[in-house]
Amino acid sequence: MSAREQVLADVRRAIAAGAGGAEGVEIPRDYRTRSDDGLETFIARLGHYGAQSQRVDASGLDEAVRATLRVRGVRRVVAPEGLPDSWLAESDPLRDEPPLDPHELDGADGVLTTCAVAIAETGSIVLDGSVGMGRRALTLVPDYHLCVVRASRLVGSVPEAISLLEPTRPLTFVSGPSATVDIEMVRVAGVHGPRTLDVIICTDT
Repeated sequence: MSAREQVLADVRRAIAAGAGGAEGVEIPRDYRTRSDDGLETFIARLGHYGAQSQRVDASGLDEAVRATLRVRGVRRVVAPEGLPDSWLAESDPLRDEPPLDPHELDGADGVLTTCAVAIAETGSIVLDGSVGMGRRALTLVPDYHLCVVRASRLVGSVPEAISLLEPTRPLTFVSGPSATVDIEMVRVAGVHGPRTLDVIICTDT
């Protein structure tokens, strides 16, 4: 039996079972949930999307954050609750208390966050609105986003990430700078979020 014939036979049995005309067919659920993808894959995926990344150890993290903001010309930076003061020593942080309105967010030079999880296989960072990330608008309105990713928060696959996330939280998956493509296949950046994404990966916890 060819692969095509096998697939069609499985479909017929499943349809018949759903209609009560035959015994149910057990569907295998042994999907691949883990991945061996790691830091190098994550960095490669970030580069594919056009995001800039750098690796530092814990001793160099504070200076790496300050230097990245300095080079990007980001002075007025949106700073969610819970970020270390040492990261913001050269900045004019905008605190979201009381909540910043859209005009204030739009006038900021950028936003600085951590992340809940990072996914090597897709080059994605996941924000869940908790400490260090803040509410969703903080990372969707400013034109620049700097995200600090702890290597301990990096997993290989999407299923691994999902297993670590709380589904009732406001989850945002970020895969590179915001972009879209029109009907003529012209890529436009910054449509639904920041047009520039930098990622600092801290290899020590």
